Amino acid sequence: MSGEVAYVGMDDDLAKAHELAQAGDVPGLMRHLRLTAERLPVGDVAPLVGRAAELMGFTDLVRAASAVAADPRDPRALFDYGYACVEHGAFAVAAVALREALALAPGEMGIVRELVTALESGHRHGEAVTVLTEHEALLAPWPDRYLLAYNALLAGDIDRAAQEASALPVPDDERWSPARDRLARMIDRARAARSAGPMDSRDLRGWQFAMTGGIVLTLSPFGFGSMIGRYAYTTDSFGQCHRALLRLRMVLEAAGRIPRTVSLLPDQGSRALGLAAARFLALPAEEFDPSRTDTLVVAYDLGDASEELLSALYRRTSGQILFEHATCWTDPSGVSADISTFLHQVAIAPWDEKTLFRPGGESETVPPDTRPPEELAADILAADPAPVPGDGEAPPDPDEALTAFVARVAHLWPAQGPRRSVDSPGPVPSARFA
Repeated sequence: MSGEVAYVGMDDDLAKAHELAQAGDVPGLMRHLRLTAERLPVGDVAPLVGRAAELMGFTDLVRAASAVAADPRDPRALFDYGYACVEHGAFAVAAVALREALALAPGEMGIVRELVTALESGHRHGEAVTVLTEHEALLAPWPDRYLLAYNALLAGDIDRAAQEASALPVPDDERWSPARDRLARMIDRARAARSAGPMDSRDLRGWQFAMTGGIVLTLSPFGFGSMIGRYAYTTDSFGQCHRALLRLRMVLEAAGRIPRTVSLLPDQGSRALGLAAARFLALPAEEFDPSRTDTLVVAYDLGDASEELLSALYRRTSGQILFEHATCWTDPSGVSADISTFLHQVAIAPWDEKTLFRPGGESETVPPDTRPPEELAADILAADPAPVPGDGEAPPDPDEALTAFVARVAHLWPAQGPRRSVDSPGPVPSARFA
């Protein structure tokens, strides 16, 4: 029987899922299920997920999916399947299975917590709050009410988060103490940011500060309706690096936090930008030392940084300011910068290899610029720092708006505690590549 005949009479979404599974297109199947799993029967989806898991070598998920395919009404099988989906990043599929399990076993808090994990991991914070609120009488302080406060904050409800957090007792298990302290700092920053801006679903600068303690220097002037200040893909330039230094100086002055030195990191891009920053700010440049205080650590993009360097930056040193020019928001490094020029999913540095397209449609590959960092730094300082015009859709982001924001939150900046990044866009959504 041909594949086309086999799918006759099927729901279109389910038929498409079968086609992708039969073709062995695991990424395509999981992208498709992320959008359609909520409206497909869990018993029909499980064999397809099992097929994908088999191709990936995820034997635990293969077994769990087979059990659900055999009995889609078994809450234990649904829970195990949902748990395995969470472990392998299939959060949308996991949420469907875990909702089914909870319907069959009402009030089972193990299922509730795993469902909240799936929703939180999928950045569906409002739904996580709803699930926890529906089981409020059964919630333990740790982790349940903590999760309620945390997800309320990332859903944009500062007052609910503050109310829930203030009622949390000291945790019996000290392993929860860092989470408690981190949440308290996030709520304090959110309140400060609310005094400086709307803190709504379009206030990227405010929410980035609340979640990570970092200040975003520039907002993307393209596709604001879908990106709301973040980039999906961007090609950076020497001129925009120069503009970043201008705004970096504005932030440091507005906050009254002028460092004594600039610390250089070893990779080509970070070193070039660090040398440029040192000359621009008229500060001495020194090799990075994790213990050095009153210094500006300059990174171009920490996405490819070594674990050793990330570990050193994660442990915040008093008086040390971390400036990362290009910060990835979809796959964060694990270290949140104190200052980021822009948030991106993919960014091509000025010295990276790139493909240029001519008006006639021809393409040209430009090889990477391998010149010494000193020469790249000179080009940064010589380049035109004028802002990119954009598409006219984004609201203005004048220098005065940035410095006014910094002045209002400066008492909480740089942030305290470790530089832990947040793997969520929070209340400000942006489109992304699958």
